[in-house]
Amino acid sequence: MESSSNFTNTLLPALDAKTQWYDTEELPRLLENYRLLHTCVRNLFDLLVKKSLITPDPYKIDKKFSDIKAPENTQFIESEKSIIMGQRFSDYEGTLDFLCNYYKFSVNHITLGNLKKLVDLSNAFLWNSFSANSNKTNTRVLSNLIAVARQKSDGLTVSMINDGLSKASKAMSEINAILKDYADFQREYYKGQVRKKVFSVPGFDAAKAFESPNSEGQMIKQNFSAAMGKIPFYKELVDEIIAEDQSSNKEELQQKVLAKMGINKKSHAHEENKVDTKAMLMESAHVLGGLPQTIGTIVEKIKANHDVLESEHNSFFDKLKRVFMKAFNIAEPPLYYTVILTELGTGAKRQERLNYDMFINELEVKGRRYSIFNQKKSAGYNKILSMEEEKLFEFISTQITDCNKMLVLLSAIDEFFKAAASPQNKNRIKGLKIDITSFKNTLIKANSLRAEYASYIEEMAQMKKLGIS
Repeated sequence: MESSSNFTNTLLPALDAKTQWYDTEELPRLLENYRLLHTCVRNLFDLLVKKSLITPDPYKIDKKFSDIKAPENTQFIESEKSIIMGQRFSDYEGTLDFLCNYYKFSVNHITLGNLKKLVDLSNAFLWNSFSANSNKTNTRVLSNLIAVARQKSDGLTVSMINDGLSKASKAMSEINAILKDYADFQREYYKGQVRKKVFSVPGFDAAKAFESPNSEGQMIKQNFSAAMGKIPFYKELVDEIIAEDQSSNKEELQQKVLAKMGINKKSHAHEENKVDTKAMLMESAHVLGGLPQTIGTIVEKIKANHDVLESEHNSFFDKLKRVFMKAFNIAEPPLYYTVILTELGTGAKRQERLNYDMFINELEVKGRRYSIFNQKKSAGYNKILSMEEEKLFEFISTQITDCNKMLVLLSAIDEFFKAAASPQNKNRIKGLKIDITSFKNTLIKANSLRAEYASYIEEMAQMKKLGIS
């Protein structure tokens, strides 16, 4: 009994320290990898929809994701591939979105039951063994669809697909490694909570419990609900507690548990690592590298909407005018759209004439420019990487400022097309709201990383002034 009490008194503080480490360091790292995975999945989803390889779930807007649920992985007939994979991949992306934006990443919340849901989600699509020969239906079918998408794409898009798959694989490997270690920790955390709560309730008779293994098991079971509430009773883990208290090799088992908590490691010796500030800044550029797919979709929709409006000016006289202009080599005059701009910060509205061709060209240039941010072997990427940090910071800040201005223009032209189309053509206008939201979310993330870098540099400067190294 005394041995068990000493073990518990040694274990619980170590368990608290390990819990704090997970809450402050490891689980936030897990969240960052889920965010990277979500960005890759969203880009691949948009691409497959754009190539008409999957049919987006028409009910997605009405779905509210409030828990982690992996999509089905069952077989289906070939003729339903587009619809079923569209729904499954859409649900997968929606679940990742919920996970990244609303889920609580803490030891108290990610219990053994919730951990199983995360593991099931990891098995929905095997990004780190992504193959057309996979024995998992979703992975195999999606791999084939992406192979078709590659065949239908230009070199730049293929490069983006490959980069997205590579990053998804890396993120999934990190996620699985963290979840594996966390599963071991959660078992010990559960056992520690039993020791902490069940052993301390008034109904738990310690003297009687340690008379025999059976007595301890019965005493734990009798007091479990009163102490643990709705937490499930896991007999396998309770048996481990009893073995650690009363088996013939209990000292060995206890040492193994303490070793998992880092008791026998130099966990308190903190080694100072030099922070790579340029890498911090480049993370912001890498996030901007996720914009080209969204920009490409926006450009296609704007061009389609432009064609709808142009089709309304196709009378006999319009045709005659074009014939004469072509015959006399007269260039088409610039096309201007009068749009209403609403400033992001103030909400103030103003009118502006937007040169359509210049606007499309600017969007396409931005798409090509930002695609370089994730092409690590390209000359353009190396040129950016070779910049001095101060110049790199200015460059990224300029891109973010330009993108914020672009957001205002995109919202304005979206409203313009909806208002300008004739009643019979309004249903042909493609809305930009979802794409603008995606653009905005990417921009927020990039700006957040840029701000973190700026804050860190400022903090280091202040510490230097105070003589603190």
